[in-house]
Amino acid sequence: MKRILVLGGYGGFGARLSRRLAEDGFEVLVAGRNLESAKALAARLPHAIALQADRNGDITAILGEHRPFLLIDAAGPFQDSDQRVPRACLEAGIHYIDLADARDFVGAIGSLDEEAKAAGVTIISGASSVPALSGAVVAALAKNMEEVRSIEMSISASNRATAGASVAAAILSYVGKPVRLWRGRHWQDATGWHMLKRETYAVSGHRALRRLVALADVPDHDLLVDSFAGRPSVIFRAGPEFAFQTLALWLLSWPVTWGWLTSLRKISRFLLPLQRLTARLGTARSAVAIEIKGIEQGTMKARRWTLIAENGDGVEIPTLPAQLLARALRDCRLSPGARHAGRLLSLEDFRGLFRDLAVAEETKEAPYMPLYQRVMGPAFAHLSEPVRAMHEVFGDGGARGEAVVTRGRSPLARLVAKIFGFPAAGKHALHVSFEETNGIEEWTRDFSGQRFQSHLSEENGHLVERFGPFRFAFDLPIGGNGLSMEMRHWSFLCIPLPRLLAPQSIAREWAEDDRFHFDVPIALPLIGPVVHYRGWLQPIE
Repeated sequence: MKRILVLGGYGGFGARLSRRLAEDGFEVLVAGRNLESAKALAARLPHAIALQADRNGDITAILGEHRPFLLIDAAGPFQDSDQRVPRACLEAGIHYIDLADARDFVGAIGSLDEEAKAAGVTIISGASSVPALSGAVVAALAKNMEEVRSIEMSISASNRATAGASVAAAILSYVGKPVRLWRGRHWQDATGWHMLKRETYAVSGHRALRRLVALADVPDHDLLVDSFAGRPSVIFRAGPEFAFQTLALWLLSWPVTWGWLTSLRKISRFLLPLQRLTARLGTARSAVAIEIKGIEQGTMKARRWTLIAENGDGVEIPTLPAQLLARALRDCRLSPGARHAGRLLSLEDFRGLFRDLAVAEETKEAPYMPLYQRVMGPAFAHLSEPVRAMHEVFGDGGARGEAVVTRGRSPLARLVAKIFGFPAAGKHALHVSFEETNGIEEWTRDFSGQRFQSHLSEENGHLVERFGPFRFAFDLPIGGNGLSMEMRHWSFLCIPLPRLLAPQSIAREWAEDDRFHFDVPIALPLIGPVVHYRGWLQPIE
């Protein structure tokens, strides 16, 4: 009988994992700082022994005395952890797995690879919902795709799945802090627990869930970018069951963002009791959704995998990767070395365990037609390749180039330009990010660090561009090897405005020297020129 030492073996996830391992026939050493809690759980499991151990201390003596075949670290949090536990395992010749979801910790595990191979030891980090399960699902969704443009993931936990102190500390470690994301074909910073989104989780035959989720920092933000052709953008969000909980944490994030607080970690001891007060409210339903957008045989396709867990079984899911990997180690199916768990398991591996849980999952696929193609119809195919490529926006994309900006000189022109966030006059390095969501495109134009955004959609055969409360509807007639944008009507807060007062602008796009060129003049009646920007762009591969 093989012996496994589980650090944090009586905790929220550790206790479930210890039970699963015992059911698989392993002898389980339930370890943690509280010996009484370890004894209480060990007494309920077959072939289990309680031990006192601190993952932040020296566990060398315990490893030498009990000689487990494998150590699984389910204690956490891993956000500020060093590598003392995996290194102790490596030196003792003991395999190691953890349930870490800390971006830096999981990403750094490969630094032990050569030593692990030399010692004949397997070191695996991230055997949890991310990156193990998420990696398996994305790999299944991306099958047969020549290029992946974007990956969006979210998890929403049941309110009855009370988070432990380590989970709360992990979340609070990045709330309000910069989170590095690959978006628009370049690295940029977002803010932890911002980018709020209302997510719908739907599986046929089950009542749908609608939850508010926010940006979380996970290893997938690094690991998945270089794992697929196309270098997709990656965004992971998470949230509790109740929207007011997500919003409360969002509000608390602002003092960190403004620099008034260094972190929210110190308030975790206050948040946990508050969460427990509402633990009996809500449902026992959790959900996961993963959507990828990519190209298969020249066709744009979106594939979405959704899982809904009933009866409180959602809290079992983070423990499944470690159980599967422990089985693989027992059966000698994992080679020595140190790596993350993101590509070690398949979705079919998980389905074998899903059958014993109140879990339903479903994958849906839908083709996609780019916005400009929907508006222009057959004429879109007659555009020159550089112009057409710039408007084949799906999921995520980006382009870079140069622009020259001139600005109106009157005080009113300068005021309007400031309100809309138009760039300063001069020559600029230009980067444009394209993000498509539900057929609506968000364009973020970055002129030497000065950004302004607009949203583009289709309405009654027109291209509609929205700047805040203003909406402008355009026709897109072909001219030469490109197109022009001719305004037909405009509105403020959806209230139609007179054409006589409309901005005077006919933007042009064309191809020259295999580059996409643009010329956008904007003027207002009685005010005159406001801004004029022109230049070129090339898609970033």
